[in-house]
Amino acid sequence: MHCAVLVFPGSNCDVDLYKAVLHLKGATVEYVWHKGTDLDRFDVILIPGGFTYGDYLRPGALAAVSPVIATVKKAAESGKLILGICNGFQILIEAGLLPGALLPNQNLQFICDVVPVKVAQSDSPFTSSYQLGDVLRLPIAHSSGNYYCDEVTLKKLEVNGQIAFCFPAENNPNGSIAGITGLLNEQRNVLGMMPHPERAVKQWLGTSDGLGLFKSMIKHHIA
Repeated sequence: MHCAVLVFPGSNCDVDLYKAVLHLKGATVEYVWHKGTDLDRFDVILIPGGFTYGDYLRPGALAAVSPVIATVKKAAESGKLILGICNGFQILIEAGLLPGALLPNQNLQFICDVVPVKVAQSDSPFTSSYQLGDVLRLPIAHSSGNYYCDEVTLKKLEVNGQIAFCFPAENNPNGSIAGITGLLNEQRNVLGMMPHPERAVKQWLGTSDGLGLFKSMIKHHIA
């Protein structure tokens, strides 16, 4: 499984993501600058967290019109796996690859913590190594992770099984509707999530619960 880690001005989790993939058996990885437009050699495209373009206008808004994103859209249409983490999730929404919006956290503060995250969908290329209902411990670090959509869209997401991860009802740190913190597209080959699985792949990091996501993608690739 050959992975691209996209890099934008202001990306700051690209190295974490690169190293997480680098140490996976069965995976290789390269950085791709945001002006690149050739992603044909990659099986998986990873969009890391950070503060692309200083979060000017809205988080992810300027990165969403970078040259590479047009190619990402074509890759998504062809069925390649696309994963956006934190700011990467914001970019996917701004680019129209996922529905809804990510608003400022309900408390209007930056949140940096390790929190419980529930697996709401185990039937996807990103989550098949988990069991439905598993509660993971994953890091979050964001100021605009408050997912919102209208009631019609929410119902559609629930019916289609597009909600991949959610915060438990009793522990929703940013106010997201239905606790949503990980979202799939209808074809289930695009995932955006606010928690950072790349920071949770070794037990010495405090939790290795993010490893299952990367193992799921490898399993999907070799299937």
